[in-house]
Amino acid sequence: MDKKILIVEDEPNIVVPLQFIMKENGYDVTVAFSGEEAVEAISKTKPDLILLDIMLPGMDGYELCQTIRQKPGWEKIRIIFLTALGREADMAKGMALEADAYITKPFSNKEVVEKVRELLE
Repeated sequence: MDKKILIVEDEPNIVVPLQFIMKENGYDVTVAFSGEEAVEAISKTKPDLILLDIMLPGMDGYELCQTIRQKPGWEKIRIIFLTALGREADMAKGMALEADAYITKPFSNKEVVEKVRELLE
């Protein structure tokens, strides 16, 4: 069975290539453009891993990560922050919220695929 990935990102120019590369690597991909949409998508699709932007309309990535970690049954979902926020404080906050990885933009597709593979094995 294909592993399911949810991409939570509001920039189509990032969503499209990410979606393509994940499908090319055999993953079942769903997309959400906001934190609220993501909560709905998680309830429906039960993803194995989430590629999560921090700067989102409405609920930001930090809040979404916290929500996921507190909801019974969702705590095993792997979370990779994919964000332009590259300061030490941003990374520390992301990891303190129990994200599994933190990758800053611009990122290489190879780096993202390798991290996804590593976390889903």
